[in-house]
Amino acid sequence: MRLTVLGCAGSFPGPESPCSAYLVEADDFRLLVDFGPGSLSTLQRYAGLHAPDAILLTHLHCDHILDAASYVVVRRYAPDGPYPPLPVYAPAGAPDRLAAAYGQEDSTVEDVYQFYALQPGTFPIGPFSVTVDRVLHPVETYGVRLEHDGRALCYSSDTAPCEALLRLAHNADAFLCEASYLDGVDNPPDLHLTGREAGEAAAKSNVGRLLLTHLVAAWGSEAHTVAAASAAYAGPLEVVRPGASYDI
Repeated sequence: MRLTVLGCAGSFPGPESPCSAYLVEADDFRLLVDFGPGSLSTLQRYAGLHAPDAILLTHLHCDHILDAASYVVVRRYAPDGPYPPLPVYAPAGAPDRLAAAYGQEDSTVEDVYQFYALQPGTFPIGPFSVTVDRVLHPVETYGVRLEHDGRALCYSSDTAPCEALLRLAHNADAFLCEASYLDGVDNPPDLHLTGREAGEAAAKSNVGRLLLTHLVAAWGSEAHTVAAASAAYAGPLEVVRPGASYDI
């Protein structure tokens, strides 16, 4: 299983990164997890315009989905004709949200995407065994665990500390975890993790590697976040970058 980071900026695109988008590959199958603003560009740079075989959207905040609306043009109006509908696993409101983002009154995107509504549980996508569970965020949001050939990758999506996150990350080989907030300041509750909280979740879950993501460059300090996470988690740790790939 191979993870390629297409975008990792938190809340809005940063000076060096699009928003959240992660390509996970196994057995010649490519699953795109989240599709935030700017990541359609890096998808072409690091994989190819038509690389995804399926998409999983963890929640419907703009910084995790907007390039899925732009992708409608790619698949509907290709010079050689429309592409067949692409499977999209997402919260139940995704068809309406993406159609509205595409921007035509009474439009639909269900000629481009075949939607499957997420709910907690385990199911297959291509060669992956996928487990999702509701995490702690103001809208319906799912953390994700992907398993293949005895290896496991957990992705936090956006969340505050919660038991569901620890269950999903338990003994994962790699933990792609958000760390949007700085420690030591008055952060809004039940929204995001700090570096310390990400490190604590990694330690409690006994993960093999912590990959920090969704940092907000304009508002935070990467060095502060890494130091706080490292104080709580003694294992391998790094902040991900666009184009970085990891064999899980």
